[in-house]
Amino acid sequence: MHVLVVGGGGREHAIVWALSKSPKVTKLSCAPGNAGIAALAGCVPVKATDVEGMVAWARENAVDFVMVAPDDPLALGMVDALEAAGIPAFGPRADAAVIEASKSFSKDLMAKYHIPTARYQTFTELEAALAYVREQGAPIVVKADGLALGKGVIVAQSVEEAEEAVRAMMADKKFGEAGAKVVIEECMTGPEVTVLAFCDGKHLVPMPASQDHKRAFDGNQGPNTGGMGSIAPAACYTPDLAQVCMETIFQPTVDAMAAEGRPFQGVLYFGLMLTPQGPKVVEYNARFGDPECQSVLSLLESDLMDILLACRSGALDQTEIRWKEGAACCLVLASGGYPGSYRKGLPITGLEEAGKTAVVFHAGTARNDSGTLVTGGGRVLGVTAVGWDLDEAIRGAYASAEHIHFEGMQFRTDIGRAF
Repeated sequence: MHVLVVGGGGREHAIVWALSKSPKVTKLSCAPGNAGIAALAGCVPVKATDVEGMVAWARENAVDFVMVAPDDPLALGMVDALEAAGIPAFGPRADAAVIEASKSFSKDLMAKYHIPTARYQTFTELEAALAYVREQGAPIVVKADGLALGKGVIVAQSVEEAEEAVRAMMADKKFGEAGAKVVIEECMTGPEVTVLAFCDGKHLVPMPASQDHKRAFDGNQGPNTGGMGSIAPAACYTPDLAQVCMETIFQPTVDAMAAEGRPFQGVLYFGLMLTPQGPKVVEYNARFGDPECQSVLSLLESDLMDILLACRSGALDQTEIRWKEGAACCLVLASGGYPGSYRKGLPITGLEEAGKTAVVFHAGTARNDSGTLVTGGGRVLGVTAVGWDLDEAIRGAYASAEHIHFEGMQFRTDIGRAF
C-alpha cells in the first residue's frame, strides 16, 4: 500500500516510523514532513491544512490510504473530503473532530451524558465572563473554545490573572476566532494523565497511559508549551483506575458520540485529572497527542497499519493489540526562547551518535541550502528511549541527548519526575 501521513512534526515522525515497520506499507509519503521524516518517507510540499491540495495529490499519486494526524485538517474535514474522493482515510470526520475543535461542544456532551468533568459555564459576552470570574474566585480555568495550538488554556491563580486571560481571548483576539467564545471552569486538583485510545466508532482500545510536561521549565514553572517531554506508562494509573475510566468515561464517550450521530473513528485523546472524587475529563483531543505519541508508539509491538485499517472498518474488537513490557521516555529539545520568540536555521550536530541508543524524532527541523540539518521550529527534537522500567528509560533519553547540540538548546531536566 502507498500510505500518506498528513503533518510534519514529532508526532508524525513517530507515526511514519511505526508505519515503516509494516509489511503492508510498500511506499510512504508525508505532507509536508520534515528533515527527519525524509529518511523514511517522501516529503510532499502540501500544507497540512490544504484540504483540496491534499486530496488532489493523493489522487494523482495513487495513494491507497491516508493517515490525518493533526487537529486542524481534521476539523476542516480532510477525512470527509478524502473519503468523498474514494480515498480511504484514518481519523474522525469533521462532525466528530468537533469534540476537540469546540470546548463548549465537548463540555455540553459530557453534561448531557453524565461523563465526569469540571463544573463550567460558556460565554460569548466579555462582561458576563468577567462577572462570572469575579463571582467564582480563583484558582479558575479559562479556555478558548476553539483550536489554539495547545496554548488556549490558562490556569489562573488569581482573579486578576483570569480577567487578563478572558480579555486576551475575547477582546484582544489572542487566538483569533478560537477565543470568541470561552469556557470557564472550576480548577480540579490531582495528577494529570493522558490515555490515548484507538476507536472504530463503536469500540475502543486504550493505549498505555502517558504523562506529559506542559510547562517550559523545571518544576512545572514558566509558560505553557506544546509539551516538553512525556513518559509511558504512567505509574499512578492503576488497573483499578483503568477499569473505572473505561466504565465511566471511555466507553460512555464513544457511545455518546455514536448516539449524537457523530461516530468517532480514529485516535481519541482523553486528558484526565485523577481528583480526590475520582477520574474526571480535563479535555478531549481528536488525535494522538504530541509528545505522548512518541512515548506510546515506542511501546507498540503490533502492526500499526493493521490497527488503522481495523479502526476504519469497524473491526477493532477483532484485532489484538500488543505492547512491549517496560517504559518509554521522550525528552523534547527546544529552541532557546520557546514558547516565545526563537531563532531558526541553527545547525544541529550529534544525531548519529544519539541515534545509537535512542530514537530521535524530528519535530522542527529542516535542511538549509547546503544540506545542513538546522532548527526549524520551537520544539526541535524528541529524544525517545525505551527501558525495562521508567528509570532506565529516563536515563537513556538524557544520556542520548548529551550528544546533541544546537545554539540555545533548552530542555527540562525533570521529565518523568515532576508530577
